[in-house]
Amino acid sequence: MYYFNVILLLFIVFQINGQAYWKQNSSPNYLELIAYFERLANENKEIELYQMGESDYGLPIYLCVINGAQDSIQTFQKARENTTILINNAIHAGEPDGINACLIWIDQWIKNGKKTKNLPIIAIIPAYNVGGMMNRNGTSRANQNGPEEYGFRGNSQNLDLNRDFIKMDAKNTFTFVRIFHALDPDVFVDTHVSNGADYQYTLTYISSLRERMAPSLRSFTHDKLLPDLTRSLKKKSWDLMPYIELMKETPEDGIHAFNDLPRYAMGYAALFDAVSFTVETHMLKPFPERVQATYDFISDLIDLTNKRSSELESAREEARSFWLKQNQFYFNYSLTEKKDSILFMGYEFSKPLSSITQIPRLKYHQDKPYSKYVPHFKTYQANDSIKIPDYFIVSGQETDVIERLRANNVGMISIKKDTILLLKCEQISSFTSIEKPYEGHFYHGDVSTLFTSEMQALKKGDVIIPTTQHQQNFILSTLISKTEDSYFRWNFFDSYLQQKEYFSPYVFEEKALEILENNADLKIAFEKEKLENEKFRNSSWDQLYYIYKQSELFERSFNLLPVFQK
Repeated sequence: MYYFNVILLLFIVFQINGQAYWKQNSSPNYLELIAYFERLANENKEIELYQMGESDYGLPIYLCVINGAQDSIQTFQKARENTTILINNAIHAGEPDGINACLIWIDQWIKNGKKTKNLPIIAIIPAYNVGGMMNRNGTSRANQNGPEEYGFRGNSQNLDLNRDFIKMDAKNTFTFVRIFHALDPDVFVDTHVSNGADYQYTLTYISSLRERMAPSLRSFTHDKLLPDLTRSLKKKSWDLMPYIELMKETPEDGIHAFNDLPRYAMGYAALFDAVSFTVETHMLKPFPERVQATYDFISDLIDLTNKRSSELESAREEARSFWLKQNQFYFNYSLTEKKDSILFMGYEFSKPLSSITQIPRLKYHQDKPYSKYVPHFKTYQANDSIKIPDYFIVSGQETDVIERLRANNVGMISIKKDTILLLKCEQISSFTSIEKPYEGHFYHGDVSTLFTSEMQALKKGDVIIPTTQHQQNFILSTLISKTEDSYFRWNFFDSYLQQKEYFSPYVFEEKALEILENNADLKIAFEKEKLENEKFRNSSWDQLYYIYKQSELFERSFNLLPVFQK
């Protein structure tokens, strides 16, 4: 009742045109924002507002749909069948530029007559990080130039939601995934504010890595849409620049393309062949200027998506066909040394002594702008590849993994009775783990694996996951343990990395001797190891364990993942 009364009060308060407010140095809090969207939906049949699911905070996450079908089932069906843009705001609630920009766009669209002819379906998540929105302050973005108040980067669990799209620790992420697959958007935009080097640009963007895109979408995005967008924004006095990801300390040393891994919102969306962008306005520019830049980016993108809608739809269809024809999956992309150059508008810098530390510090001089070419590294290459299996089998006890696969509309078949199949089994040979938790996990790196073909006993409730489906890239990106954001790397299979049974040396001594006497090859390898390895030679435990591990006594389940391939 309290929540309802607050919304009702704010609904009354916002019975004025908010457009002037949105252009000032302020941004609405979550309750004000939802109250305004409620008003818009109540007063305009072309605008629909849906509660799409839970957030970690306890308040719902909303979705606003413009140019839908005035019926939830028909609206989402229309979105899937027609050209749709999904805009996600406030994944980092301290970066609210997109919130204001979308409000201005809607107000302007209403003012201009609410024209829907040739308009794509426009879906807007008003503010995704509800917990961060409710944790309101004016201090946590220390270097950001406005607004007066804003939310916090972390959610209620102190998770960065823009690192959660594979591990899905937050309730928010399950709600986002529900929204995403209900719409199947053709274009996805995530709005942000950058906090890197100082330069002249207000507006920068991230687009998907060329090397990870299907040829049709790579051509559409980089040869058509982005050049069009750059030209249209230039007419509005915005120089659109790729995101300034530094090679070293300053832009003069070069900038490089951002690796949009699946853990990020746009990287996740790209797995499903959505043309994906992250908008990054510059933190040091005034908030109203950043809002205007975000508004113009969104507005022009909507117009260009409309003009090229048939090409876009065709490119997505070609992309989905392309992936299903591939027999190799490439992953673990890294930046190469290949470089181009790009005209960059920055500021001169110096390194005077700090008056605090008496150590040289970096200082940009905004009164000394320059335009010059700087190195631009934008070529990535895959370091690994694997033959795409016909299907995976995930053991039924892995409920967390299966739940996440199902949430992402992955098609699967439950095994109805116990059976035995010859399958490709994956065993972890080695890996490293970070020392401190990152987003609630001890992420694994440097993964090495060993594949063997073995008869595997499967049980009722295990699931078969064919790879010949539109979710193929998502399936491969999560179930192949060595991929950058696999379920293995995010600790879903850590229990299989612990040995459960050992031996007592005083009892095992005679058994170990028997094993060596019955296995000539093992005995030769054992003696060679003793000869060449001093540490091994001086450790009775290491020697006995070596024999134990090579024997039939050693548990086969150690480091064997509950994911199989065929």
